[in-house]
Amino acid sequence: MSRVFLDTNVLIYIFDRDEPAKQEQATSIFQQRAEDGSALLSTQVLQEFYAVSTGKLRSPLSPAEAGTALGAFAQLPTVPVTPDVILEAARLHSSDSISFWDALIVQAALTGGADVVYSEDLQHGRRFGRLRIQNPFMADTPLLDAESL
Repeated sequence: MSRVFLDTNVLIYIFDRDEPAKQEQATSIFQQRAEDGSALLSTQVLQEFYAVSTGKLRSPLSPAEAGTALGAFAQLPTVPVTPDVILEAARLHSSDSISFWDALIVQAALTGGADVVYSEDLQHGRRFGRLRIQNPFMADTPLLDAESL
């Protein structure tokens, strides 16, 4: 089965009441990918979700609310950030001129067998081998999945 890696910002927008259009888009993406079994996360994404949702949103979630959401997200296939993933991300950071944290997202997606990363933070359209980055919040951009690549 092909996988679509969901970056932290997709999960955050599900709860961001200050961005209603992005909230609607993120909720739709999450529901579709969770339902069809293609969603993929990493332990980094789960950690970032909790930290951002409880501290950086204009209307932050309570720790209990964030914990409940985190528990639901943790039911999805999740790539653990292991020492091997970190070492490969460091190589990617060095060779592809991206931040280490973005390289860690890309490497987790590659390790998990994803073909697409949905992210607002990475360069839309950029490729890392078979992996393509797509900003799902860009206007007039149809969402890609593995079958449409």
